[in-house]
Amino acid sequence: MNINLVMFQESGERRDFPLSRPVTTVGRKEDCDIRIPLAEISRHHAKFTLDDAILKILDLGSANGTFVNNKRVKESRLSAGDHVVVGPVVFTVQLDGKPNDVRAVKTKLRTLSNASPPSNSPQAAPPVEEDLDPISALEALASSADQTAIDAFDDDDGILNDSVL
Repeated sequence: MNINLVMFQESGERRDFPLSRPVTTVGRKEDCDIRIPLAEISRHHAKFTLDDAILKILDLGSANGTFVNNKRVKESRLSAGDHVVVGPVVFTVQLDGKPNDVRAVKTKLRTLSNASPPSNSPQAAPPVEEDLDPISALEALASSADQTAIDAFDDDDGILNDSVL
């Protein structure tokens, strides 16, 4: 079974992350197979498993959750075309080349802007929410992160570096 996680950057550039192992972990810690060095991602956020030609995702107790097709899941079987959201990153599952026409997914990430006083303060104002494209948020945060951490995503071929696996 040929499994690909497809992500699109804000620029429209497609990035493919092939899953070639029975277990692939996603998180911000260096020992993860797919490392996403962002605060919204838990150290060990989720893992993809392949067993008897069944692909699943399992949330590893992440603080912000793992979502499949806009539903928060602890564990879920995945099918071709499913959308998996880990923090601000949206992956489309491609199994054996299907769906063959993968397109960018436009979702919105809710963030808090303008730091406000603590909520127990009598002068506390409600936080202001602003909509951000998750890929833009990822790129903005990654550009200020440790450069070695994002090298796994910056190959010219668009495939995760073997050194990270």
